[in-house]
Amino acid sequence: MGSPTPKQFLAVAGKPLLMHTLHRLYEFDNGMQLIVVLHRDYVDTWHELVATNQFSISHRVVVGGEERFHSVKCAIDSIQDEDAIVGIHDGVRPLVSLSTLQGCYKAAEEKGNAVPIITVNDSLREVRGESNTSINRANIRIVQTPQCFRQKDLRVAFAQHYQASFTDDASVMEAAGHTIHLVEGNRENIKVTTPEDLTWAEWILR
Repeated sequence: MGSPTPKQFLAVAGKPLLMHTLHRLYEFDNGMQLIVVLHRDYVDTWHELVATNQFSISHRVVVGGEERFHSVKCAIDSIQDEDAIVGIHDGVRPLVSLSTLQGCYKAAEEKGNAVPIITVNDSLREVRGESNTSINRANIRIVQTPQCFRQKDLRVAFAQHYQASFTDDASVMEAAGHTIHLVEGNRENIKVTTPEDLTWAEWILR
């Protein structure tokens, strides 16, 4: 992002990006238990932002770990309800739609897990060294969050040793033997990563 401030704390449409994300989840289900996982160096910063912005949506903070895998495991370990459906969502995806959230949680309740995806519009090429070949985009999907799973399945899957191939939670569950079920996401549900993404998110949120 080119900013000394962690991107989840950057101000967008009047408040930190992470607060927009939490507000969207609260809109979907105001009884949902919200857990914010943060690097220990930023816990105090978050509490200051909550106070400054008078942010009143109930949530609890869990200190994360070295990699995403370890941070998610910290959150899972803090959940007592083994029958819960847990949605793991990127804090910098404030534009997830209510219909995507509904689809993910409903499918997870019925099938055990759900991962939102969208189709690829652009042509793709795979690069290997000096050569490159075309990829059939009809077979490719872009993965989003929230990725929803049964808590009891998450606990077992995240008991595995960390692997570099664990790029998201679905890959962890897949390595534990679970078949991943896909649901339709929404194209606006971008992971805000670049200054251009920030501009786009600002425009939509306003």
